[in-house]
This record gives sequence, C-alpha cells and structure tokens, in this order.
Amino acid sequence: MKVSSTDMQNSFGKYLKFAEAGEEIIVTKNGNEIAKLVRSDEADMLKESTARYAAREEWVSYEQFLELTEGSEHRYELIDGIVYHLSSPSYKHQYVVSKLLVAFHHKYAGKGCTPLTSPFDITLKKDETNICVVQPDIVVICDTANRNDRDRYIGVPALVVEVVSPSSRSKDLIKKMELYKSTGIQEYWIVDPDHEQIHVYRFEDLELANARTFDGRADDEVCSFYETELSIAMRDLFETP
Repeated sequence: MKVSSTDMQNSFGKYLKFAEAGEEIIVTKNGNEIAKLVRSDEADMLKESTARYAAREEWVSYEQFLELTEGSEHRYELIDGIVYHLSSPSYKHQYVVSKLLVAFHHKYAGKGCTPLTSPFDITLKKDETNICVVQPDIVVICDTANRNDRDRYIGVPALVVEVVSPSSRSKDLIKKMELYKSTGIQEYWIVDPDHEQIHVYRFEDLELANARTFDGRADDEVCSFYETELSIAMRDLFETP
C-alpha cells in the first residue's frame, strides 16, 4: 500500500494498525518512495496477548478494514476490532478441506444449501459497532439468495468449518467459537488434523446446545447435529497421500 507523507502524518494511527495487520506501507513524497512502515516480528505475539483488552478507540473499524482489504493482495479477518493476517495453509490442511468440501457437496445435493470454501468473506454483526469479517475454511449457505447488488453474500451460514493449525488454534477455539455462537450460526466444526479429531458444536438461541468430539482412531464417522443425514468417514479425511 502506498500513501503520501501528508496522509501518513494525518492518519498515522490508522496506517499503524494496517502495518500491525501485516500490510507493508510505502510512504511517498512528491511521487518518490521515501520510507516503509512494516510490522515488527514480535507483533503476532503481542496481538494474541492484548487483543481481548483493546479499548474501542484502538479497534480497527469495519470501514477501516474495508479500506485495508480493498486493494491488498493479502487475506485478512476482522474479529472484535483486531485484524488477523491469514497465512498460507499447509498441504495437510488443504487436503482435509478438499475432502470435506467434496463430501458436503454430495450430502447437500438437492437440499437447497450450497457448501463453499475460502477465500470467501463472511460478515457477521455482533452489534452496530462491532462488525466482524471472517473467511472460514468451509461454509454451508442455505439462504443463497441473500446477496447484495455486488453479488456479495450478506447472510449467516447454517454451518461453518475451521481446520485448525498451530497458528490459528487459539483464534478458532476461543474467538471464533464465541463469534459464531453469538451471531446465529447453527453448527460449528473444528477439525484438528494433527490429532485426527473433529469437534462438532450445535448452537440454538445463541447458546451452546450440544457438543461431541469425534476421534479418527476410535470413531468410524463424524456426524452432524444440524443435518442428520450428514456423516463422513473419518479415515478418508486424515489419510493424506
């Protein structure tokens, strides 16, 4: 991202947030590049420890997030005013995602719901001042007509899947769990390839109604609370070639 020195002086706090999120800010003067603002190597550790204590005035707003992502080549999420840079996934991660997506397409065929995979923005509103944007690994959308005039989905998925990695575990298990429960999503799957486990959470009336952990070394299939006919063989998911 390139900004003029005048813009940098007038909106330093905003661009500092962008740099913390992982965006490289090039400062220009009279059309020439004169400086660079980049994230410190320690920023990721600080973000996890301070995110829950951030004051509202320190948050990145939804409008600022849109400005950041509009011209960026990177992928970001916005949760409770904190911007998270999404790193490139591993082979095992993508293998599990692809297996699940194929199974979901097969199970939901002809049922009026569409499974989609990231990158795909899901905008969830906790309240008027806390609008979050996430890119789950898989979403199942049953209100497919709920799109704006730019063909952007503006509804709430019925089911969400996150495949965790060491870098995303805390966010997926805590921050996204609370986000999905409080915004009307009905079922949340947390897939852990390293431990060959899938945690399935059923939400009703914005509260946790049911939960079960499926273990690839003990269970033959993983089953959904939301879609009773949805079951997937565990062995097929975790035996990567």
